[in-house]
Amino acid sequence: MMSENILEMNHDNVGLGKIEIAPEVIEVIAGIAASEVEGVAQMRGNFATGVVERLGKKNHGKGVKVELSEEGIIVDVYCSMTFGISIPSVAQKIQDNIRQALLNMTALDAQEVNIHVVGIVFENQKQVVEYEQEM
Repeated sequence: MMSENILEMNHDNVGLGKIEIAPEVIEVIAGIAASEVEGVAQMRGNFATGVVERLGKKNHGKGVKVELSEEGIIVDVYCSMTFGISIPSVAQKIQDNIRQALLNMTALDAQEVNIHVVGIVFENQKQVVEYEQEM
């Protein structure tokens, strides 16, 4: 049974103890995997992540929301993309990269990986045109 705060992994070798993974860990893995994809200009954070980054700590989980439900892990990614790229193609690469990273690092499979494109970055102006929405 999954709790809201911790994801418990079940393994065959029961006698060794249990392994628990916090959703924040999944957020960090997904955030790094998403930002590695070419065409992703930046991940979208909120006010708190901006404050943390100004204090000198990089928040790798920003722009990612993880929900643990009975059906499985649901990952929502909020990002801005570079102008001129194929959004469907880059979005699919993000989904694939996140799924693969989660499988490799945690042996967990995401039920859903939803990509929310909330802005476009124009290279020549280094400006972000962002659509405001609540995460």
